[in-house]
Amino acid sequence: MTSPAADWQQAVIARIEQRTSRMRSYFLRAPLARHIAGQHVDVRLTAPDGYQARRSYSIASAPGAEELELAIELLDDGEVSGYFHDIAQPGDTIDMRGPLGGHFVWDAAQAGPLLLVAGGSGVVPLVSIARAWAAAGGPVPALLLHSARQWDGLAFRDALFAIDTAHAGFTYATTVTRGAAPHGYTRRLDKAMLDDLLAQWGHMPALCYVCGANGFVEAAAQLLVAAGVAPRAVRTERYGGT
Repeated sequence: MTSPAADWQQAVIARIEQRTSRMRSYFLRAPLARHIAGQHVDVRLTAPDGYQARRSYSIASAPGAEELELAIELLDDGEVSGYFHDIAQPGDTIDMRGPLGGHFVWDAAQAGPLLLVAGGSGVVPLVSIARAWAAAGGPVPALLLHSARQWDGLAFRDALFAIDTAHAGFTYATTVTRGAAPHGYTRRLDKAMLDDLLAQWGHMPALCYVCGANGFVEAAAQLLVAAGVAPRAVRTERYGGT
């Protein structure tokens, strides 16, 4: 017997929201089981000639949200992301299955303090975790560090600042590697930055989630372990690129 998460279902695009110049959120009505923060879904597109393309996308919405939110970044020569950005409209249907994934997930029973580290679009599953954390009443101290090339590339920036403002136990920190920023850091994540963040936060994380491109995840995980975080406490999720 197959799991219901392995079955393809039809999802309807309810609305679309621009996140950055290259990322949009697609809010879907989908008959899927309730997800756990940090999980993803598979999307399948089928051309008239029968050709199919499949991609996995992290879920940005909190568990139990009325609509399932996927934040999709436009990739150069990306056939699936190109479809979403150039063709997809509200009312369109797509094939989807999930939720999937059992390692890079968080719920309120997890240990804390909690540190979330995102590179670029790797923030998407961490937004789901941050939203789930807020919905649970902020059960443990939490810090989310988001690194992007430019200030305008910090997807979900306003939503995360809103959680920071509304919840004393949540800290949202940013760094941009190119150009200026009104506040936050303006360089790549390094030992000095991590030491400074942890000192300001006043906690040593008991659990860390790191998501981003391969090179970013590798560097961030090494810095965390060097700072004294147990390797088993560092959960990573990565995608292609450097």
